[in-house]
Amino acid sequence: MTVYDNGKDLEENLPAYLTQQYEPGYEVIVVDESSTDDTDDVLKLMKQQYPHLYTTFLPKPDIHLVRKRLALTIGVKAAKNEWIIFTDIKAFPQDNTWLQTIADNLSGASDIMLARYNKKGELVMYTFGGIEEVSNYVVKGERQRADGHKGTRLRKLRGKYDFIAVRTDHAHELLKLFEQHVGMGRLLGIRLSIFFHNLF
Repeated sequence: MTVYDNGKDLEENLPAYLTQQYEPGYEVIVVDESSTDDTDDVLKLMKQQYPHLYTTFLPKPDIHLVRKRLALTIGVKAAKNEWIIFTDIKAFPQDNTWLQTIADNLSGASDIMLARYNKKGELVMYTFGGIEEVSNYVVKGERQRADGHKGTRLRKLRGKYDFIAVRTDHAHELLKLFEQHVGMGRLLGIRLSIFFHNLF
């Protein structure tokens, strides 16, 4: 995950990621986009308690860079496992079996999973065989994303998701879809494509 001035969110929500019951083991990678609040201090304290927390940072802003994509690319380079989950500090796990539930629903034929919470707080997952199948969802959901894709009504039909799980060797290809500048015509086509695909 990437964070910017999320010190309070990290204090409240990061332990939900760090206390998962997952026997194979896992790591949590947080990329700090040069926060100006106490984010760095919070992460330092948590690293003392949780050895599987890895942190790094993105230097001061460069207006010519696509920062979200660059920050996540730094995180991908630091990752050591077969699968990566892209997430947001505000879309935290609801229980300590979240990671195991995702792992249990990944098959050998799956390269990517989109997951979201429904109104009951249950994890709903959709698996895809490749980047082509999921590209519309990612382009739409990550387009100028700040605090996450807005909207709670008809979440499935709108292509809403909270997490992306992807095989590490496909992660860089997936990141090319992040923060794309999409014209209104193409965006409308993407929205309709997602809506009718999920409707039927």
